[in-house]
Amino acid sequence: QVQLVESGGGLVQPGGSLRLSCTASRNIFSINVMGWYRQAPGKERELVADITNGGSTNYADSVKGRFTISRDSAQNTVYLQMNSLKPEDTAVYYCKVHSRVQGDWWGQGTQVTISS
Repeated sequence: QVQLVESGGGLVQPGGSLRLSCTASRNIFSINVMGWYRQAPGKERELVADITNGGSTNYADSVKGRFTISRDSAQNTVYLQMNSLKPEDTAVYYCKVHSRVQGDWWGQGTQVTISS
């Protein structure tokens, strides 16, 4: 069964940190891009950050300097370290992987809430 398992969401105060992780099952292969998207209530899903298997990264302007994406390709896992969190970062965060052979796969989403 193909699946992406996300973890690490939760409730944190403004200025705090969270680390999200997402592991893709082994039957997703030839992954070249892994990334995180988010969707806030009433808004469209947007790219937060992604990373290629060569290590090139891409960030939304709103998270540059605060979020860091990384991956462990051997484990099919991608991480998102989120620091200096703001209330506007509140959203459901989704992991996405792109396989050259199998196309795109999405995780189930994990809620991140920034509130005092």
